[in-house]
Amino acid sequence: MRIQDLKRKEIVNTCSCRVLGCARDLEFDLCSGEIRALIVTAPSKWFGLFCSDYEYVIPISCITQVGPDIILVEVEENRVRQKVKIP
Repeated sequence: MRIQDLKRKEIVNTCSCRVLGCARDLEFDLCSGEIRALIVTAPSKWFGLFCSDYEYVIPISCITQVGPDIILVEVEENRVRQKVKIP
C-alpha cells in the first residue's frame, strides 16, 4: 500500500464508534525504518474554515484492521490526542 492510498482511508475508533479523520502523515523509526504511528488530523472547526488545534498520533499496535475504505483502530482518544505545534 502506498502513502497516497493510506491518506484516502478514514480512521474509525472502534471504542467510541467515531470517525477520527484521515491519515495525514506517518511516523517512522529512523534506525529500523519501521512505521511507528499514524498521524491523523482531527476534524476542523466551523465548517472547515478554521484548522483544528489537535491531532491524533495513533501507534501502529492500535490498528485492528485495514479495509478498502477505512482503517479500524482501538484507542483511548484522550491518550493519543496531541496539541498541534504552529511554527
